[in-house]
Amino acid sequence: MEYNIKNQITQIADRLSDNYKKQGLFEFEVDQHLPKREEIIDILNEMRRIIFPGYFGTENTAYVSLNSFAGNTLAGIYEKLYKQIYVALSYHTLEKQQSDIEKMAQELTLNFLEQIPTIQQLILKDIEAELEGDPAANSREEIIFSYPGIYAIFVYRVAHELYQLQVPFIPRIMTEHAHGKTGIDINPGATIGEYFFIDHGTGIVIGETTVIGKHVKLYQGVTLGALSLSQGQALSGVKRHPTIEDNVVIYANATILGGETVVGQNSVVAGNSFVTESIPPNTKVSAYIPELMLKSRKT
Repeated sequence: MEYNIKNQITQIADRLSDNYKKQGLFEFEVDQHLPKREEIIDILNEMRRIIFPGYFGTENTAYVSLNSFAGNTLAGIYEKLYKQIYVALSYHTLEKQQSDIEKMAQELTLNFLEQIPTIQQLILKDIEAELEGDPAANSREEIIFSYPGIYAIFVYRVAHELYQLQVPFIPRIMTEHAHGKTGIDINPGATIGEYFFIDHGTGIVIGETTVIGKHVKLYQGVTLGALSLSQGQALSGVKRHPTIEDNVVIYANATILGGETVVGQNSVVAGNSFVTESIPPNTKVSAYIPELMLKSRKT
């Protein structure tokens, strides 16, 4: 049996073209573009350089003026971020004049840069929480270099500021990049207080409307999620995820669901617990431990 490869490829292309037209997602206007993921990841890398000078770049802080380093790096971040914010805004606001979009992009970029010192202070507090909470941590330097939890928190804190400024696309691209690298999924819309500690981290999920207080510790596999998503987009903007008050510890593989669910301050949620109702302050929550059955093994 002979194959007419050219005709088959043409038929497949026609079917794909029909799909493109039906979806309405792939026919861009002139000069309409989406932000570039690789550029946004590069911005994150530059952000990490400026927040942790001497750790992730080639500069030697023994010889380089930190003030000059900060100014030069900020200028580079401004240029790269402005371009991506401009592209993101242009995609969503075709009806606006180019000059208006340029002005919006400039203001948003500068507003973000204003927050970088505050972001740095928050992340340094998170590092302190890691050092105090993890007996396996040997130093702040080790945490900065190698802890996936700190990387995920760093990316979240950067993305959250852009989310607060209502910048489209970019915050979620950032946190999904961190999700892919660390296995930790923090939505940029979540609100997380100071001294946030993630131990191990793999499999943690923190939903968009989650509110987390100060000095909260999460272990691997914890889910702070929504009860039901059957209403889909109708729930957009509604508080769907739990509130975790100050000084709470949530152990591995615990699941806490629901926008009205509040875990009171100074509480402990044991591993494998499934929580859908509020917990008073100063409470310990635990699931029944399955009974172990031990039998002699015949050799």
